[in-house]
Parts: sequence; C-alpha cells; structure tokens
Amino acid sequence: MTDPTRRNVLRGAAAITATGALVGAGAGAAPAQAASTAPRRFPFLEGAFEPVTEELTAFDLPVTGRIPRELNGRYLRNGPNVLGLEDPRAHHWMLGDGMVHGVRLREGRAEWYRNRWVRSSQVAKKLGEPYPGPVPPDDFPCNTHVIPHRGRILALQESGPLPYELDDELNTVGTYDFRGTLRGPLTAHTKFDVQADELHAIAYYPTWDHVRHLVVGPAGEVVRTTRIPVADAPMIHDFALTENHVVILDMPVTFDPAGAERGDLVPYVWNDRHPARVGVLPRKGGPVRWFEVDPVYYSHTLNAYEEGPHIVVDMTNFDAPFLVAGNGSGGPHTAGTPRLDRWTIDLRHGRVRTRTLDDRPQEFPRVNEALVSRRHRYGYSAAAAEMSLAYQAVDGTPPDGAFANALIKHDLLRGTSEVHRLPAYAAASEAVFVPSDPCDGRAAEDDGYAIAYVHNPDRGASDLVILAAQDFTGEPVARIHLPGRVPLGFHGSWIPDA
Repeated sequence: MTDPTRRNVLRGAAAITATGALVGAGAGAAPAQAASTAPRRFPFLEGAFEPVTEELTAFDLPVTGRIPRELNGRYLRNGPNVLGLEDPRAHHWMLGDGMVHGVRLREGRAEWYRNRWVRSSQVAKKLGEPYPGPVPPDDFPCNTHVIPHRGRILALQESGPLPYELDDELNTVGTYDFRGTLRGPLTAHTKFDVQADELHAIAYYPTWDHVRHLVVGPAGEVVRTTRIPVADAPMIHDFALTENHVVILDMPVTFDPAGAERGDLVPYVWNDRHPARVGVLPRKGGPVRWFEVDPVYYSHTLNAYEEGPHIVVDMTNFDAPFLVAGNGSGGPHTAGTPRLDRWTIDLRHGRVRTRTLDDRPQEFPRVNEALVSRRHRYGYSAAAAEMSLAYQAVDGTPPDGAFANALIKHDLLRGTSEVHRLPAYAAASEAVFVPSDPCDGRAAEDDGYAIAYVHNPDRGASDLVILAAQDFTGEPVARIHLPGRVPLGFHGSWIPDA
C-alpha cells in the first residue's frame, strides 16, 4: 500500500471514530430535486456545531444558583473542532481536530474555563508551534473522549492514533502508550471496572483480520491482549463489559479498500454481506461465543451486567442501514434517529432478545461510573434538536422537525423516565453523572448530579448546567456561565481532585 493510500485509510478511520456519537446523525443537504436552487448546507459546520476559532481562558466564572461545595475537580469534554478549514466539501464532522473544553470547580466556585486544541503534529503546524520529538505513527488530534487514568488525563481516539496526555490546565503533554506497553491502537470507549481496578478496551484497525481485547492493569500497563478473528475489518466503536465477560458488537459497517484507494474521506460502508452478531468473551480467557442478531447500527452502550445465565446490555441503536460517509454535507445517513434499546443475551439457549426501552431520539447514554460492568438502575442521555435536524434519511426524506432539547434520566427498574426540558436552541451535550460522595458505599445510585454543557441562546454562549439527579426535572442547582460556545461534540468525564 502506498503512503498516500495509507494516509487516506487512517484519515478515514479517524473520521469514523465517533460515528456512533450522533443524535439522528446524518447529512443535512437539501433533497436532490432541490439541489439546483437551494443553497448547499453543511449542518455540521453551522449553528450549534459551528467550530470555535479561539482558545479562551476565563477565571471566577459567574454563576446562577449555587455550586455544590462537594464538587471539587474538573469537568472536561472532547469533540471535533476543525482548525483552518479551506473547503467544507472536503470535510467530515468526525475529521475535526480535537478540542477539549474544561471547567474547574473548587469549594463552591467556578475557578476557570479553558478550551484547548489537542496538539498533534498537524495541529501544532497549523498553529505555528513546534512539535516536540518525532511524529508518532498514525498521528491524529484525538477528538472523541477524554478520561482520567491513574493521575493522567488522556484524550482518546480509536483505530490508530495513540492517546494524547493533557495536563491539569489542558495543555498537551504528548502521546501516551501506557509505559511502552500499548502496541497499536486503543479505543475511544474504554471501560474502567472499579472493583477489578482494570481498564478495558476493544481495539480495531482497518488492515487487521482481528480485533483486540486489551486490559490495562493496576500498574498502568497493558497486561493482557486477546486477538479475536473477524472478517471484513468492521468498525467497532464501542463495546460492553460485565463482571465476567466482554461483549463485542460486530455490525455491518466495514472497511472499504476500494474507497481507501480512491481517497474517500471515510472508507467505511454498510455491508449487507457482513452478518450482524454479538460476541461474548470470558474475561478470564476462553473462546468467543457468537450470537446472530438482526442488522442495526449501535452507537454507544450505556452499561451491561449479568443476571443468572443472561447478559443484559443497554445501548442506543440506529435502524439499518447506517451510511457512514453520508452525501458530503458533513455527516452520515441513517434510517432513523437513535433510541434506547436493551439486548438480553441468553447464554443457556444461545439467542439474543431485543426490545426498545425508549424510542425518543436520544444519544450519549451514561451511567454512574462506579457501576460499570455491574447492575445499574439509572441511566442518563441527551436529546439535541439541532443534531436531529441535521439528519437526512437514507432515502433523502428530510426530518419532520418535531424534535426538542432535553436531558433524560431513565429508571430502568421501574421502566419510567424523567425529562429535563430545555428551551429552543438550547442544544444539550452529553450528561455525566457525578456522585455527591464517591467514598460513601451506602449512598443511593442517583445520589449526585448530572452535569452537561448546554447552549444558552440568550447569551450566544454555553453554560455548564448542574442538575440534582434526585430532582431531575427541577431547576438546575447551578448554571455556570462560560465566556464562549461549546460546540456540540462527543464525550467527557468528571475528574475529581485526588
């Protein structure tokens, strides 16, 4: 494979690392019959998606309400924020350079807000800055997630690039390879099992004939790698973890070598010949058991747990087909907006039962992180009207416009939900749960706060909104007013003070 082709492959792989991270994601160009008269739209470069052009630093942020004094730490969120775009026709939303937005809370004060581009070699060049040291293979400004891990802050990508480490003020330190033990890609969606003290990942790469299950142990090094043979080089954006198993979601979005040779921005396609299936791998080792399912495109898992001989996986799904490349207006096409589903894998009888828990358009499902791989009751998701309105169906039908902005709390035991409704144009990003006291093992699962960046249309800027999880529909406990916009993006984490 020639170097230019390899670059196209890797660029395409980076582009789809967050393909699942959409609410009704899709291209929003006008229908074909109107193309000659209607202006060309690039919805993922406009409105709530419009990239910001400056790095800001602000101190002592104004607050409406009162910040809970127990919230001491940083809330960080990553997302694509293209830098120096010359031609929007040659851009895909998920190709944007990663930018991390952060707010530092301490003792009831919002000490600062910062937003910083992840300084990969190409971002450093665009900014006219030196890049320290040699350029790593598959270098990319990780734009999908940002997590804490053993005192470090890591910006994550999948399918090639190494994580980038950031310092406490969001400056880029450099790439991080887990003390030289990470050989190859990681993922944007790691799972940390608090009780086992392990970080898990499913890694894929466009030229591999397998995917890899990676385990990072308590010393911060990769201690186990398991290769799992797969056909067609599927895109595996997320996975699920239980106390004893790893759940691998092998769906019909696969690498397209011909597209890579052509230089397609996103050389991944919906592949009807690739069977949809779910794999269950024992965490202690052993063969993978595969279960056939009807084709869908999953985007993100909320959580998973074991219930006797069953594995329960809660997740957001799109109807098939899911066309990653879209039609050139900045995002993919799907057959419908994502919904919250539950898949129950019956290990005894070898089948998977699926049902919809909530069919409202929603994305970015999150859980109390202390319960990753264990049974959960509550989940939190986001609905952003502007994301839904950017969607265009596979058949070219535009959306009906009946979408709203909201944050949703699901009670999966009772089968109910609470909706914190937001005003028109108040686009909401992912909501992350923060416990009131992470050291209190007797606290209720929802004893804490849901925090999210929300656009404030009256100010033309964003707020960090803090909701009491046990009073979810009530007024926010606090609204922290930021000096600029936080564009709709992907995933984030609460990083408590040590």
